[in-house]
Amino acid sequence: MPITVKALQKTAPDQPFRVTTIERRDPRPDDVVIDIRAAGICHSDIHTVRNEWGEAHFPLTVGHEIAGVISAVGSEVTRWEVGDRVGVGCMVDSCGECEQCVAGYEQCCLKGNVGTYNSTDVDGSITQGGYAEKVVVNERFVLRIPDALDFDVTAPLLCAGITSYSPLARWGAGDQVGDRPKRVAVLGLGGLGHMGVQIAAAMGAEVTVMTRTLKKEAEALELGATRVLATSEDGFFRDHRGQFDLILNTISADIPVDQYLALLAPRGVMAVVGLPPEQQGVGFGSLIGNNKVLAGSNIGSIAETQEMLDFCAEHGLAARIEVIGIDDVDAVYDRVVDGDVKFRAVIDTAAFADAQVD
Repeated sequence: MPITVKALQKTAPDQPFRVTTIERRDPRPDDVVIDIRAAGICHSDIHTVRNEWGEAHFPLTVGHEIAGVISAVGSEVTRWEVGDRVGVGCMVDSCGECEQCVAGYEQCCLKGNVGTYNSTDVDGSITQGGYAEKVVVNERFVLRIPDALDFDVTAPLLCAGITSYSPLARWGAGDQVGDRPKRVAVLGLGGLGHMGVQIAAAMGAEVTVMTRTLKKEAEALELGATRVLATSEDGFFRDHRGQFDLILNTISADIPVDQYLALLAPRGVMAVVGLPPEQQGVGFGSLIGNNKVLAGSNIGSIAETQEMLDFCAEHGLAARIEVIGIDDVDAVYDRVVDGDVKFRAVIDTAAFADAQVD
């Protein structure tokens, strides 16, 4: 039988979240049921419910940063047991058969992976996310949360953590360049950027934060940066030309891409993880000159996400969070857009137990 759970749901972009009930599918033999202990708020959730990335499927429950405990397992589940501490990120299924899935890149599934919410599931239903009491997930898309990581600070790692970790690992943030560490710049110090700084520093990079003003300087240095540069200062692009081997661009806003590419050293890479609504322009000469790379990066595979969680546990890294109640989500969305949350908001889902259904 389907499982009925309490959840936060929006019925339209201009409507507030309300506590209601949704149905999770009748668990299949290879499914696990997870009692959700914490659900992170990602800017992607906001873009989705505000129809900034196209028309969403309303009514909708969002959330793809999920941490909790397994409360039931299907008869064919081999990887998990009741009581395991686990997480779910941005994907809940893929075909498992195409060359990308077979190679371990489920996020690039040639038939399209199934997103945790607002996505068409294999049975034709629309997936509903983690702002809820429970979730039912195929065992292949579940991550083990190390004992060293608490649920609330782990939830954002399932999106912000892997989104930052994957390009830093791919482009060798921890590599040496001659006799010096790689010079990594993190553009933006928000939910993604604050994880990028911690991870790059733990990998051994020399980390610079580039942000509009110096008001976050103390926080950036505490996170592991060696310096902070204000992009609004006169002569910024002239004074820092050619200084960086790798730029992790985390911002979701219109920027002068060519000018930022000029900050790269020869053979440098700008890895883009922020997705602005506007189309961005780039001149090919900015890339061809000095053999530079402009690369995109979309979350990471299940194996790489587990690698990231283990890396964070080993190095004592976690998201810096603000825990909020289920009644605070609408207000926090506005604060996230205004850059007023340091650095991720996480919903305490325990409040669902006593919440009244609208």
